[in-house]
Amino acid sequence: MARHPLSSAFHQRGWLEALNRTYGYEPFVLTTTPPGEPLCNGIVLCRVSSWLTGNRLVSLPFADHADLLLSDPEDYIEMLRWLAEECNRFPYKYVELRPLLIAPDQSNLLRCDRTYSFHELDLTPHIEHLFRRLHKDSIQRKIRRAEKERLLCEEGRSPQLVDDFYRLLLITRRRHQLPPQPRSWFANLLQCMGDNAQIKLVRKQNTPIAAIFTLRHGSSIVYKYGCSDEKFHNLGGMPFLFWQLIQESKASGVKRIDFGRSDLDASGLITFKDRFGTNRRTLTYYRYSKSPSPVASKKWETQAVSQFFSILPNALLSTAGRVLYRHMG
Repeated sequence: MARHPLSSAFHQRGWLEALNRTYGYEPFVLTTTPPGEPLCNGIVLCRVSSWLTGNRLVSLPFADHADLLLSDPEDYIEMLRWLAEECNRFPYKYVELRPLLIAPDQSNLLRCDRTYSFHELDLTPHIEHLFRRLHKDSIQRKIRRAEKERLLCEEGRSPQLVDDFYRLLLITRRRHQLPPQPRSWFANLLQCMGDNAQIKLVRKQNTPIAAIFTLRHGSSIVYKYGCSDEKFHNLGGMPFLFWQLIQESKASGVKRIDFGRSDLDASGLITFKDRFGTNRRTLTYYRYSKSPSPVASKKWETQAVSQFFSILPNALLSTAGRVLYRHMG
Protein backbone atom coordinates (compact mmCIF):
# COMPACT_ATOMS: atom_id res chain seq x y z
CA MET A 1 0.00 0.00 0.00
CA ALA A 2 2.99 2.32 0.40
CA ARG A 3 3.06 2.72 -3.42
CA HIS A 4 -0.45 4.21 -3.56
CA PRO A 5 -0.46 7.92 -4.63
CA LEU A 6 -2.14 8.95 -1.35
CA SER A 7 0.11 6.88 0.89
CA SER A 8 2.43 8.38 3.48
CA ALA A 9 5.25 7.29 5.77
CA PHE A 10 2.58 5.98 8.13
CA HIS A 11 1.43 3.43 5.55
CA GLN A 12 4.89 1.90 5.25
CA ARG A 13 5.41 -1.66 6.44
CA GLY A 14 8.11 -0.40 8.80
CA TRP A 15 5.71 1.90 10.67
CA LEU A 16 3.19 -0.93 11.08
CA GLU A 17 5.86 -3.39 12.19
CA ALA A 18 7.20 -0.92 14.77
CA LEU A 19 3.65 -0.49 16.14
CA ASN A 20 3.34 -4.25 16.47
CA ARG A 21 6.76 -4.73 18.07
CA THR A 22 6.40 -1.89 20.56
CA TYR A 23 2.73 -1.94 21.49
CA GLY A 24 1.39 -5.26 20.21
CA TYR A 25 -1.11 -3.61 17.83
CA GLU A 26 -2.36 -5.89 15.04
CA PRO A 27 -2.31 -4.21 11.60
CA PHE A 28 -4.57 -5.26 8.71
CA VAL A 29 -5.81 -3.86 5.40
CA LEU A 30 -9.46 -3.67 4.42
CA THR A 31 -9.56 -3.93 0.61
CA THR A 32 -11.77 -4.89 -2.32
CA THR A 33 -8.77 -6.34 -4.19
CA PRO A 34 -9.47 -10.01 -5.13
CA PRO A 35 -7.32 -12.67 -3.42
CA GLY A 36 -3.99 -13.35 -5.11
CA GLU A 37 -3.81 -9.96 -6.84
CA PRO A 38 -1.55 -7.02 -5.86
CA LEU A 39 -3.25 -4.60 -3.48
CA CYS A 40 -4.69 -1.66 -5.39
CA ASN A 41 -6.74 0.02 -2.66
CA GLY A 42 -7.47 -0.23 1.02
CA ILE A 43 -7.90 1.25 4.46
CA VAL A 44 -4.96 0.36 6.71
CA LEU A 45 -5.97 -0.12 10.35
CA CYS A 46 -4.72 -1.53 13.63
CA ARG A 47 -6.61 -3.42 16.29
CA VAL A 48 -5.86 -1.73 19.59
CA SER A 49 -6.72 -3.83 22.65
CA SER A 50 -6.67 -2.12 26.04
CA TRP A 51 -8.28 -2.84 29.38
CA LEU A 52 -7.70 0.82 30.28
CA THR A 53 -9.02 2.74 27.27
CA GLY A 54 -11.06 0.07 25.50
CA ASN A 55 -10.73 -1.94 22.30
CA ARG A 56 -10.91 -0.08 19.00
CA LEU A 57 -9.91 0.04 15.33
CA VAL A 58 -7.63 2.95 14.43
CA SER A 59 -6.18 4.16 11.14
CA LEU A 60 -3.46 4.61 12.27
CA PRO A 61 -2.18 4.68 15.87
CA PHE A 62 0.27 7.53 16.62
CA ALA A 63 0.08 8.68 12.99
CA ASP A 64 -0.74 12.35 12.50
CA HIS A 65 -2.81 11.28 9.51
CA ALA A 66 -3.50 8.20 7.38
CA ASP A 67 -5.40 8.74 4.17
CA LEU A 68 -7.92 6.22 2.89
CA LEU A 69 -6.17 4.66 -0.10
CA LEU A 70 -9.28 4.56 -2.27
CA SER A 71 -10.51 6.07 -5.52
CA ASP A 72 -13.95 4.55 -6.05
CA PRO A 73 -16.72 6.13 -3.90
CA GLU A 74 -18.59 2.83 -3.89
CA ASP A 75 -15.57 1.10 -2.33
CA TYR A 76 -15.42 3.86 0.26
CA ILE A 77 -19.04 3.41 1.34
CA GLU A 78 -18.82 -0.38 1.26
CA MET A 79 -15.75 -0.37 3.52
CA LEU A 80 -17.29 2.11 5.96
CA ARG A 81 -20.33 -0.12 6.29
CA TRP A 82 -18.13 -3.16 6.90
CA LEU A 83 -16.22 -1.28 9.60
CA ALA A 84 -19.47 -0.22 11.26
CA GLU A 85 -20.73 -3.81 11.23
CA GLU A 86 -17.41 -5.02 12.63
CA CYS A 87 -17.60 -2.45 15.40
CA ASN A 88 -21.17 -3.50 16.25
CA ARG A 89 -20.40 -7.22 16.12
CA PHE A 90 -17.29 -7.22 18.30
CA PRO A 91 -16.37 -5.39 21.53
CA TYR A 92 -14.92 -2.29 19.82
CA LYS A 93 -15.74 1.09 21.33
CA TYR A 94 -15.25 2.86 18.01
CA VAL A 95 -13.51 3.02 14.65
CA GLU A 96 -11.28 6.06 14.12
CA LEU A 97 -10.07 7.38 10.76
CA ARG A 98 -7.43 10.11 10.39
CA PRO A 99 -7.50 11.20 6.73
CA LEU A 100 -5.94 14.28 5.20
CA LEU A 101 -8.43 13.94 2.33
CA ILE A 102 -11.79 12.26 2.59
CA ALA A 103 -14.75 11.74 0.26
CA PRO A 104 -18.15 13.00 1.46
CA ASP A 105 -19.64 10.50 3.88
CA GLN A 106 -22.77 9.66 1.91
CA SER A 107 -23.49 6.84 4.35
CA ASN A 108 -23.70 9.27 7.31
CA LEU A 109 -21.82 6.75 9.43
CA LEU A 110 -18.96 8.96 10.54
CA ARG A 111 -18.91 11.97 12.79
CA CYS A 112 -16.25 14.58 13.34
CA ASP A 113 -14.32 13.75 16.51
CA ARG A 114 -11.28 16.02 16.82
CA THR A 115 -9.82 18.85 14.77
CA TYR A 116 -6.20 19.98 14.50
CA SER A 117 -4.03 22.43 12.63
CA PHE A 118 -1.85 20.79 9.99
CA HIS A 119 1.26 22.41 8.48
CA GLU A 120 3.35 21.53 5.45
CA LEU A 121 6.14 23.34 3.63
CA ASP A 122 6.38 23.44 -0.16
CA LEU A 123 10.03 22.99 -1.13
CA THR A 124 9.64 23.66 -4.86
CA PRO A 125 10.64 27.37 -4.67
CA HIS A 126 14.32 28.35 -4.86
CA ILE A 127 16.23 27.91 -1.61
CA GLU A 128 16.81 31.69 -1.32
CA HIS A 129 13.06 32.24 -1.54
CA LEU A 130 12.50 29.64 1.18
CA PHE A 131 14.94 31.47 3.46
CA ARG A 132 13.26 34.83 2.82
CA ARG A 133 9.93 33.32 3.89
CA LEU A 134 11.33 32.44 7.32
CA HIS A 135 10.31 34.82 10.10
CA LYS A 136 13.11 37.38 10.28
CA ASP A 137 13.36 37.74 14.04
CA SER A 138 12.27 34.37 15.40
CA ILE A 139 13.85 32.12 12.76
CA GLN A 140 16.39 33.90 10.52
CA ARG A 141 18.06 35.70 13.42
CA LYS A 142 18.29 32.50 15.47
CA ILE A 143 19.78 30.58 12.54
CA ARG A 144 22.50 33.22 12.29
CA ARG A 145 23.05 33.01 16.05
CA ALA A 146 23.44 29.24 15.80
CA GLU A 147 25.96 29.61 12.99
CA LYS A 148 27.86 32.17 15.03
CA GLU A 149 27.89 29.74 17.98
CA ARG A 150 29.27 27.07 15.60
CA LEU A 151 26.65 24.53 16.53
CA LEU A 152 27.34 21.11 15.05
CA CYS A 153 24.59 19.17 13.29
CA GLU A 154 24.75 15.42 12.79
CA GLU A 155 22.33 12.90 11.31
CA GLY A 156 22.08 9.15 11.62
CA ARG A 157 20.57 6.12 13.31
CA SER A 158 23.28 5.03 15.77
CA PRO A 159 22.56 3.85 19.35
CA GLN A 160 24.45 6.92 20.64
CA LEU A 161 22.14 9.23 18.72
CA VAL A 162 19.12 7.35 20.07
CA ASP A 163 20.44 7.77 23.62
CA ASP A 164 21.12 11.50 23.13
CA PHE A 165 17.74 12.01 21.46
CA TYR A 166 15.93 10.19 24.26
CA ARG A 167 17.61 12.22 26.99
CA LEU A 168 16.42 15.39 25.27
CA LEU A 169 12.96 13.85 24.88
CA LEU A 170 12.75 13.19 28.63
CA ILE A 171 13.67 16.83 29.31
CA THR A 172 11.03 18.06 26.86
CA ARG A 173 8.21 15.80 28.00
CA ARG A 174 8.89 16.71 31.62
CA ARG A 175 8.76 20.39 30.63
CA HIS A 176 5.39 19.78 28.99
CA GLN A 177 4.26 17.63 31.95
CA LEU A 178 3.61 14.60 29.75
CA PRO A 179 4.87 11.00 29.75
CA PRO A 180 7.53 10.19 27.13
CA GLN A 181 7.12 7.58 24.42
CA PRO A 182 9.08 4.38 25.18
CA ARG A 183 12.69 4.36 24.05
CA SER A 184 11.96 1.05 22.32
CA TRP A 185 9.49 2.86 20.03
CA PHE A 186 12.24 4.97 18.49
CA ALA A 187 14.69 2.07 18.32
CA ASN A 188 12.04 -0.05 16.58
CA LEU A 189 11.19 2.74 14.13
CA LEU A 190 14.84 3.07 13.15
CA GLN A 191 15.23 -0.69 12.76
CA CYS A 192 11.95 -1.33 10.94
CA MET A 193 11.97 1.73 8.66
CA GLY A 194 15.67 1.62 7.84
CA ASP A 195 17.08 4.70 6.13
CA ASN A 196 13.57 6.21 5.91
CA ALA A 197 13.85 7.08 9.61
CA GLN A 198 16.56 9.46 10.80
CA ILE A 199 17.60 11.42 13.87
CA LYS A 200 19.03 14.88 13.31
CA LEU A 201 20.75 16.38 16.36
CA VAL A 202 22.56 19.62 17.20
CA ARG A 203 25.38 19.90 19.73
CA LYS A 204 27.08 22.82 21.41
CA GLN A 205 30.59 21.41 21.58
CA ASN A 206 29.81 17.90 22.97
CA THR A 207 26.47 18.73 24.58
CA PRO A 208 23.25 17.72 22.75
CA ILE A 209 20.88 20.68 22.81
CA ALA A 210 18.12 19.89 20.26
CA ALA A 211 17.00 17.01 18.06
CA ILE A 212 14.30 15.99 15.59
CA PHE A 213 13.11 12.59 14.38
CA THR A 214 12.05 12.44 10.72
CA LEU A 215 10.45 9.92 8.38
CA ARG A 216 10.86 9.88 4.61
CA HIS A 217 8.34 8.64 2.08
CA GLY A 218 8.96 9.20 -1.61
CA SER A 219 9.31 12.93 -2.20
CA SER A 220 8.14 13.98 1.26
CA ILE A 221 9.70 14.23 4.71
CA VAL A 222 7.66 14.01 7.92
CA TYR A 223 8.86 15.91 10.97
CA LYS A 224 7.47 13.56 13.61
CA TYR A 225 9.19 14.30 16.93
CA GLY A 226 11.23 17.17 18.30
CA CYS A 227 12.94 17.81 21.63
CA SER A 228 15.35 20.28 23.17
CA ASP A 229 17.04 21.46 26.34
CA GLU A 230 15.54 24.81 27.29
CA LYS A 231 18.81 25.92 28.92
CA PHE A 232 20.21 26.34 25.39
CA HIS A 233 17.17 27.81 23.60
CA ASN A 234 18.93 31.15 23.23
CA LEU A 235 21.47 29.49 20.89
CA GLY A 236 18.82 28.83 18.24
CA GLY A 237 19.35 25.07 18.02
CA MET A 238 15.84 24.13 16.87
CA PRO A 239 15.49 26.78 14.10
CA PHE A 240 19.00 25.79 12.97
CA LEU A 241 17.97 22.12 12.83
CA PHE A 242 14.92 22.88 10.71
CA TRP A 243 16.93 25.05 8.33
CA GLN A 244 19.42 22.20 7.91
CA LEU A 245 16.48 19.86 7.25
CA ILE A 246 15.03 22.24 4.66
CA GLN A 247 18.33 22.65 2.81
CA GLU A 248 19.22 18.96 2.80
CA SER A 249 15.68 17.91 1.83
CA LYS A 250 15.61 20.41 -1.02
CA ALA A 251 19.01 19.20 -2.28
CA SER A 252 17.90 15.54 -2.21
CA GLY A 253 14.78 16.13 -4.30
CA VAL A 254 12.18 16.25 -1.54
CA LYS A 255 9.14 18.29 -2.59
CA ARG A 256 7.52 18.96 0.77
CA ILE A 257 8.06 18.74 4.50
CA ASP A 258 5.12 17.56 6.59
CA PHE A 259 5.25 19.51 9.88
CA GLY A 260 2.46 17.40 11.35
CA ARG A 261 -0.56 18.21 13.44
CA SER A 262 -0.92 20.66 16.32
CA ASP A 263 -3.68 20.90 18.91
CA LEU A 264 -5.83 23.95 18.25
CA ASP A 265 -5.05 25.34 21.70
CA ALA A 266 -1.26 24.95 21.17
CA SER A 267 -0.90 28.52 19.93
CA GLY A 268 2.86 28.63 20.55
CA LEU A 269 3.51 25.50 18.47
CA ILE A 270 1.21 26.70 15.69
CA THR A 271 2.99 30.05 15.56
CA PHE A 272 6.39 28.33 15.53
CA LYS A 273 5.38 26.25 12.49
CA ASP A 274 3.79 29.25 10.76
CA ARG A 275 7.10 31.11 10.98
CA PHE A 276 8.83 28.65 8.63
CA GLY A 277 6.60 29.76 5.78
CA THR A 278 4.41 26.68 5.97
CA ASN A 279 0.88 26.33 4.66
CA ARG A 280 -1.69 25.71 7.38
CA ARG A 281 -5.00 23.88 7.04
CA THR A 282 -7.46 21.88 9.09
CA LEU A 283 -7.03 18.20 9.84
CA THR A 284 -10.13 16.36 11.09
CA TYR A 285 -10.40 12.92 12.66
CA TYR A 286 -13.60 10.92 12.24
CA ARG A 287 -15.22 8.18 14.27
CA TYR A 288 -17.93 5.61 14.05
CA SER A 289 -19.19 4.55 17.47
CA LYS A 290 -21.92 2.24 18.71
CA SER A 291 -22.94 4.92 21.15
CA PRO A 292 -24.72 8.01 19.80
CA SER A 293 -23.05 10.07 22.51
CA PRO A 294 -19.57 11.52 21.86
CA VAL A 295 -16.62 9.38 22.85
CA ALA A 296 -14.34 11.34 25.14
CA SER A 297 -10.94 11.95 23.59
CA LYS A 298 -8.04 10.84 25.73
CA LYS A 299 -6.39 13.70 27.60
CA TRP A 300 -3.48 13.68 29.99
CA GLU A 301 -3.86 17.33 30.90
CA THR A 302 -5.44 17.47 34.37
CA GLN A 303 -3.39 19.53 36.76
CA ALA A 304 -2.78 16.67 39.20
CA VAL A 305 -1.62 14.28 36.50
CA SER A 306 0.57 16.93 34.87
CA GLN A 307 2.25 17.77 38.14
CA PHE A 308 2.80 14.09 38.82
CA PHE A 309 4.68 13.63 35.54
CA SER A 310 6.72 16.77 36.14
CA ILE A 311 8.24 15.50 39.41
CA LEU A 312 8.94 11.87 38.51
CA PRO A 313 12.63 10.82 38.29
CA ASN A 314 13.76 10.00 34.74
CA ALA A 315 13.66 6.24 35.28
CA LEU A 316 10.08 6.33 36.58
CA LEU A 317 9.00 8.86 33.96
CA SER A 318 10.28 6.53 31.23
CA THR A 319 8.50 3.59 32.88
CA ALA A 320 5.25 5.55 33.04
CA GLY A 321 5.48 6.20 29.31
CA ARG A 322 6.23 2.57 28.56
CA VAL A 323 3.19 1.44 30.56
CA LEU A 324 0.74 4.10 29.35
CA TYR A 325 1.47 4.52 25.66
CA ARG A 326 0.19 1.14 24.55
CA HIS A 327 -3.24 2.30 25.81
CA MET A 328 -3.09 5.62 23.97
CA GLY A 329 -2.79 4.71 20.27
